[in-house]
Amino acid sequence: MNLSNFIKLLSLGLFFSFTLSLKAEEADETYISKRISDQEKLELTSIDPKQIGDFDPKENIFWFRDTTNLLEEQHFFSFSELLAKGQTPFQSYAVIKTGAFGKILFIDGESQSAQADEYIYHESLIHPAMIAHPNPKKVLIVGAGEGAAAREVLRHPSVERLVLVDIDGEIIQNCKELLPEWHEGSFTHPKVQLLIEDGKKYVEETNERFDVIVIDVCDKLNDSPAAALYTKEFYHSVKKILNPHGIVVIQAMEFQPNESADHMLVHKILKTEFSAVASYLVFVPSFWTTWGFVIARDGENFNPSVQAVDQILQERSLDKQLKHYDGITHQNMFSIPKEIRKLL
Repeated sequence: MNLSNFIKLLSLGLFFSFTLSLKAEEADETYISKRISDQEKLELTSIDPKQIGDFDPKENIFWFRDTTNLLEEQHFFSFSELLAKGQTPFQSYAVIKTGAFGKILFIDGESQSAQADEYIYHESLIHPAMIAHPNPKKVLIVGAGEGAAAREVLRHPSVERLVLVDIDGEIIQNCKELLPEWHEGSFTHPKVQLLIEDGKKYVEETNERFDVIVIDVCDKLNDSPAAALYTKEFYHSVKKILNPHGIVVIQAMEFQPNESADHMLVHKILKTEFSAVASYLVFVPSFWTTWGFVIARDGENFNPSVQAVDQILQERSLDKQLKHYDGITHQNMFSIPKEIRKLL
């Protein structure tokens, strides 16, 4: 099957046409090709990751495929080293080292975050909710992941307690060891409690109340343990453990005109639970798409001015710490294009 007419190929900014033989039901992730010029056709061959050491990297290029949308769109990352690859009781994972984006974490074949631009995603996820609360002291993150979301929460000096809940201890351990640039020691911070357990069960059974709750789990996949965390019942449980004036923010998948159904479902369900609900978005280069988030609370809408956001960041000594987020960025993220506003 020739997919060259609609395949996007990423390798240090160069694009090639190439031939790839692939059946729809296959989900191979690791490939190899000969080194070629940008005028030649690239031919990829699937290999077992255990075979990588058998090939000379001076003559070959290794590729890792993001397995999202197998037949509609293809993303490949060239990599120099496969740092980890495995299967836990809940999901598969891999960490590769690329030239374009540094290290990249994959879960179930889908890229989760990349060293070069993870700060865009994590600052966008965390800070709109944190600055919307006047004094966030207790924060819950469901989906501890790489520890980068915790890193951003801990920048706020008012935080006294941060609870991280994640179902997959093996992936957490790999992130601790392989991705220190992400967590910067947040897993072992004295304000942090890390719990390896089912996030849904924790939310339903805990007696604690939180000022800000962050849901940062993997995308809504039918066979994923995260699927149960995208339901009305779960969001109702989340609301019950929020303090008065508390805020919840959810990573809500792709958010663009031709790929927004999952995001819209999250937005719609949250509107049945909260009086103020807002979607916002940011482009993440390593995702190759615009990513969406939904923030919700009971109370006033989320429309601070550029000056108000910058003032809060300055008061909390965050203005010089953040690479991406400030008042203008906030305004941009919440300025949703017309065609997407129509969908909302």
